[in-house]
Amino acid sequence: MKKMILCAICAICGLTTANAQKFGHVNADEIMQLMPEVTKARADLEALTKTYEADLKSMQDELQKKAEAYDKEQASLPANIKERREKELQDMYAKIQQTYQDNQQALAKEQQEKMQPIQKKLLDAINAVGQEGGYVYIMQTGSALYISSTLSTDVTAQVKAKLGLK
Repeated sequence: MKKMILCAICAICGLTTANAQKFGHVNADEIMQLMPEVTKARADLEALTKTYEADLKSMQDELQKKAEAYDKEQASLPANIKERREKELQDMYAKIQQTYQDNQQALAKEQQEKMQPIQKKLLDAINAVGQEGGYVYIMQTGSALYISSTLSTDVTAQVKAKLGLK
């Protein structure tokens, strides 16, 4: 009987302690949109994308010109030259495909390299707000299925202030 009473007291103490803990939530996506580093990173990535697209376009234009020229003179070409030109066109097409894949990988890598320090800066600000405010958890608004507006505090404004954003 004493054990049951002791367990009940411990459970009640645990519940009151849990209620005293602070929980927060933050809209990290909103903050990311306001960070000037994100705007610059996006502009840099767009410029790199345009460069890659222009390079691919010139390769495709060259392939198209050679294919059109081959189509016009194909009937009059000897078999060995015909085979060589077809092989050349196939190689050019394969090179274009490989270049496209390489460009996609390079863009993904560049995006990761540019965004990683920005995300770390945001995470550091969230951690600082959490430590200063004595929060047990700070959850991302969009990733949680439910966040109680009465039991959880929105710390988005505090994180923005920590980062010097309005």
